[in-house]
Amino acid sequence: MTLIQIQKPSLTDEEIRYAVKKLGREPNEVEWAMLEAQWSEHCSYKSSRPLLKLLPHKGPRVLVGPGYDAGVIDLGDGWVVTLHIESHNHPSAIDPYGGAATGVGGVVRDILALGTRPIALLDPLRFGSLDGSHSRWLFDNVVRGIGAYGNCIGVPTVGGELEFDQSFERNCLVDVVCLGLGRKNKLVLAEARHPGDSVYVVGGSTGRDGIRGASFASRTLSEKSDTERSAVQVPDPFIKKLIIEAVLEAVDAGLVRGMKDLGGGGLTCGLSEIAAKGGTGMEIDLDYLRTREPGMRPSEMMISESQERMILIVRPADEEKLAKILDKWELGYSRIGHVTRDGILLIRHGQVVVAKAPARFVAEAPLAPRSSRKPAYLDGLARAPEPPVPEDLNETLLALLSSPNVCSREWIYRQYDFEVGIRTIIKPGQGDSAVLRLPNGKTLAITTDGNSKQAYLDPYWGTVGILSEAFSNLVASGAEPVAIVDHLQYGDPGNPEVYWTFKEAIRAMRDYLNAVRVPCIGGKVSFYNEDSENKTAIKPSPVISALGLRDARTPKIDSALQSEGDDLLIVGTVLPGLGGSEYCESVQGLVVEAAHDISKGGLAVSLAEMAIQGQKGFTVSLDDIPAKTNRIDQLLFSESKPRFILESRQKNTSRILRRLRTARIPAAKIGLVKGSRVEFAQKSDPMITTPLNVIADSWSRTLEKTTQVAP
Repeated sequence: MTLIQIQKPSLTDEEIRYAVKKLGREPNEVEWAMLEAQWSEHCSYKSSRPLLKLLPHKGPRVLVGPGYDAGVIDLGDGWVVTLHIESHNHPSAIDPYGGAATGVGGVVRDILALGTRPIALLDPLRFGSLDGSHSRWLFDNVVRGIGAYGNCIGVPTVGGELEFDQSFERNCLVDVVCLGLGRKNKLVLAEARHPGDSVYVVGGSTGRDGIRGASFASRTLSEKSDTERSAVQVPDPFIKKLIIEAVLEAVDAGLVRGMKDLGGGGLTCGLSEIAAKGGTGMEIDLDYLRTREPGMRPSEMMISESQERMILIVRPADEEKLAKILDKWELGYSRIGHVTRDGILLIRHGQVVVAKAPARFVAEAPLAPRSSRKPAYLDGLARAPEPPVPEDLNETLLALLSSPNVCSREWIYRQYDFEVGIRTIIKPGQGDSAVLRLPNGKTLAITTDGNSKQAYLDPYWGTVGILSEAFSNLVASGAEPVAIVDHLQYGDPGNPEVYWTFKEAIRAMRDYLNAVRVPCIGGKVSFYNEDSENKTAIKPSPVISALGLRDARTPKIDSALQSEGDDLLIVGTVLPGLGGSEYCESVQGLVVEAAHDISKGGLAVSLAEMAIQGQKGFTVSLDDIPAKTNRIDQLLFSESKPRFILESRQKNTSRILRRLRTARIPAAKIGLVKGSRVEFAQKSDPMITTPLNVIADSWSRTLEKTTQVAP
C-alpha cells in the first residue's frame, strides 16, 4: 500500500485518477483529507444522486426542495415550515447515547440553517431483538440520548416509530426528523453569493472529535469499529440552545446573508458547498479558527466534525452588529475568511497555503456507477406456503399486542418533553399523527413510518405500503398531505442485490408520489448498514416522514374510542391515494368521533388500541368487512392498506357511508362501542372475546418489562 492510499483509504482508484486529472497535479495531504471526507457516500450521494432526481420535488407550496439543508413549505400568511430527516446510525452503534444525541443536534442545525426555529422532533428507531442484551443496551441509551438532548434545547419530541428485527442487531438505525417554523421573508439559504462578505464560524470550538466521521459512516461496521470512538462527535445541548437563540436574533435583524451547519465533513463540506451553491470561492485562514486541542494539523481542522458549529456569511458592515448579538449570548465565534469571486477554495494556515482547489470540484464528487440484480431470496419467498389459521385467536391477539413491534410506546415518550413550546395538540400515543398549533390559525400534522419486513418481502410494494401508511396517519388526523421527506437505509451499494432493492424503493416512491401529487422536499440516503464480518445487511428500510395541513375548524381527532353506543365503521380502498380527500372531508365535516388507520397487526390490533386508549370495549362482526378473502386470520390481522376505523354517532353513520360510497370507496358498519370486552364474531359465532383489562395489560407492559433487565 502506498503512502497516498494510506492517506485516502476511502477513495477508489478511479476517484484518485479523477482528482489528479482535474487538479493537474497530485493533491497534498490536506486536499486528500478534504476529498476523502466530501466524496464519501455520506456527504456526496455519489451512488444515489441520479436516482433521487426521479422523485417529484415541485408543488404549489414548495419554496425550497432537495439540495439544501431542509425543505421549505409555504403555509400562507407569510409563514413557512421547514422539514428534514437525518440519521446517526454508525455512531449510535458505537456510542448509543452520544450518537443519538448528536443525531438530534445535527438535524436541529439543518433546520436552523434556513433561519427557522426548530419546533418539533420525531424519532424513527430500529434495533435488533430485545432478547439480546446488546440490543437492549443500544435501545435504552439511544432513547435516553434523544430525550436528554431534546429536553435540554427546549424542542418537544412529539412522535416517532419503532421496529425490532434481527437484521438490526449490529446496525441499529437512529433517525431524527425535525420541523421548523419561520417567516418567509427571513429565509436564509446555504449560498455565499456576494464576494467580499465575511465568513464566520459560530458556536463550539474545533477539536479532534468526529474526525473522519463521514468516512466512518460510509463503510460497513466491523469488530474494529468499536475502537473508532474518535469518529463519534461530542454533544453539547446547552451551547446548541445558545446557538439557536443567537442565530435567530441575527437572522431577524437581517444580518445573515448565507448560513450552513457544520456536520458531516466539517469545514470541508460546509465551505465547499456554500461556495459552490453561490458560484463563488473563499479564502480561509485556519489560524483564526477556534480550537480546543493543541497542535491540530490543518487536515484535522478541515475534517473535524466537532458539534454545535455554524457557518455564517455576513456583510463586513454588519460584523459589529453580529458580534454584539453573539457576545450577548456568550457564544464563541471567529472570522476565518471572506468570499471571493474566482470560485477557488483557498485554505491558508498562517502564511502557508495548505489547500487550493475549485469549490465546485470539492463539493461535487464524481458519480459511482452501480449495477443491480434482483435478489435470489425473493423467488423463494414467492413460493412460500400460507401459514395455517391459528387455533386460538384470543391468544394470537394477545401475543400480537404484547410483541415489541406493536405494544405501547409509552415507556419511550414519557422520557421526552412533548409539550414544551405549547404547540402540541395531539400528543404521542393519542392519535395517528402529532398535531401542532400554527401561528396563522391553522394546525399541522406530522408522522413517520417504516416497515422493513414488508420492504424486504417486496421492495416495491413494501415501499408503497409505507407511503400509504404515512398518508393514512395524516388523513386519520384530518390533515391534507402536502409534502414528505424520506430516509432510505440499505446495506453496501456495491452489492447488486442491495442496490436493486434501493432502486425499487425509488421507483415505488416516484410512482406513488406522482399519483397523489405530493412532492418529496428532501431526505437522506444511508448505505453501508451491514456487518463486514458476516456480510449481513439490514433489511431494506425506507422511512417516510409526511407533513399535512389542517383547517383551524377541524376538531381534534384522536384514536381513542369515545362513547358507548357509537357505531364502528371500516373504510378501505384498493388503490393508493384514492378517496383520501373524500375521507378528509368527512373528518372535517364534524361527524367523526375517533379515527385510526389499520396498520401493524391489522383490524384486530387497531381496534384493540382504540379500545385501550378510550377504556371502552366493542363488539364487531366480520361478516360485512370489504374483503377478497374469507380466512378468519386474514380478516382479523391483514395489514392491507390503506384502511381506516372510524367511530361515529349513530345519527351520522348513514351520511358518512353515503359520502364514501359515492366516491366508490368500500365502507361498512361493522360494530358498536359497547361494554368492557373486545369481541369479534363471524356469522354470530364468537371468534375473539377477551376482557379489556387483559388486552390492556398485554399491550402496555412489554417495553418497560424488557428494559428493566437492560445491562
